Amino acid sequence: MKDLLNRMYPRQSADKDNATGMGDEQAMKGLITNPTKKQFLRFLIPSLIGVFIFLFPVWYQDNLNIPLGVVSDIIAKAIKPFAPTFILLIVAVSAILTVICSFVIPKKVKEGSLIHSLFVASPVYTIIRVVGAIITIMVYFKTGTEYVYNPDTGGSMIGLMCTLVAWFFAASFLIPLLLEYGIMDYTGTLIRGVLKPLFRLPGRSAVDLLASWIGNCNVGVVLTTQQYEQGFYTAREAAIISTCFSAVSLPFCLVIAAMLGVDKYFLQFYLILTITGIVSVMIMARIWPLGTMKNEYYEKVGKQIDEVEPTHVKKTQWALYQAVTRAQDGPTFAQLMKKGIDMFLGIIFTLVPVTMCVGTIALIISTYTPVFDWISLPFKYMYELLGVQEAAAAAPGAVVGFADMFIPAIIGGATITSLETKFIVGILSLVQIIYMSEVGSIIIASKLPVGMGKLIIIFLEKTVISIPIIVLLTKLLVNF
Repeated sequence: MKDLLNRMYPRQSADKDNATGMGDEQAMKGLITNPTKKQFLRFLIPSLIGVFIFLFPVWYQDNLNIPLGVVSDIIAKAIKPFAPTFILLIVAVSAILTVICSFVIPKKVKEGSLIHSLFVASPVYTIIRVVGAIITIMVYFKTGTEYVYNPDTGGSMIGLMCTLVAWFFAASFLIPLLLEYGIMDYTGTLIRGVLKPLFRLPGRSAVDLLASWIGNCNVGVVLTTQQYEQGFYTAREAAIISTCFSAVSLPFCLVIAAMLGVDKYFLQFYLILTITGIVSVMIMARIWPLGTMKNEYYEKVGKQIDEVEPTHVKKTQWALYQAVTRAQDGPTFAQLMKKGIDMFLGIIFTLVPVTMCVGTIALIISTYTPVFDWISLPFKYMYELLGVQEAAAAAPGAVVGFADMFIPAIIGGATITSLETKFIVGILSLVQIIYMSEVGSIIIASKLPVGMGKLIIIFLEKTVISIPIIVLLTKLLVNF
């Protein structure tokens, strides 16, 4: 503690210790509410910029968005002509170098280096990257079977990846503004008392929720996985946030409601979505598999968080102290650029191939096979028991969202006539959150101990828990 105090307040700390002889804890109490102006601004300015970029809603082209979304849209339009070629090169390089670094010359790749982190992978992930490259080549050149390059399968995925690359490029350089300068520590300390008992999560997880709620749920999940790897979340906490606590962006909810023709009921739509999300997370955080996951920090870094204020210290004082302390070690501009480059390279060389592989296969299964129809049969009976109209038509929407979030809305809009049933299907698709074309693939590609098996179980659990809540609230609050 003394080293920390000396680094934060070199003159004040030394003077007080020398003058009074009080211990480290007493020195901290004396200094905890007295950061210098320079130290305070080092926390405040980058944090406010980060909050504005990630959390401040703005109107852009007649839609609600955030500055990060605006920047990402501009980048996406700029790279659109050559984005598919860029995706092809990325997955091809990833597959080739992964095979070389993992199996041909593994001993020559220095552990801990950027090359090691990017291209040394397990046999399973090596296969996934190679298959992802093969799929991308087939889609790009429209060769092989149409099952792969169809606009509804691989064609959809490569278009989606072009958009996501723009999002992740912008986010990679801007996420440190939320992570490195104290705003997460400040917020987390203040609202820990609410989130911990409700969801078994640290207070800083509220920022992840806001980042996904206002902006993009993929960015929220990346933000969460980054914090797990930096020691701010345990494996259980990060898994809960990624699979349950992150939310679909508000603009996307409007899009889904409009696709289903229930946008005139959007106030009730979003209210029920919010209540269902909160209740389902409270339950799932306490049951298997999420509730029983190891509550341990990433072993390579250990615990790097302390939201509990010491005795006789006000929560607001401790929040400010934590924030200012974090900001003092925040990166310089050059370090910020380096972190951004490392993060972006990590995302495109690991996430893009996995997403192309897993997402395309999921869409092929959904489009060309009756697998999801078979799996959805129990939900048909569940809907019938709850008195939902057109239960047989609604049931597939309960499971196809595992492949992609748009599919339930597409199916519901085409096959269901009842507004009430469309309303229910739309909310469920937004609550489920785990879809392999984006979020699921990001989780699998991360260092979180959550594999495909657990994702499937979590998805089904959340579906079973959410359906009765959605149906009950819909019948109580909406008059169609």
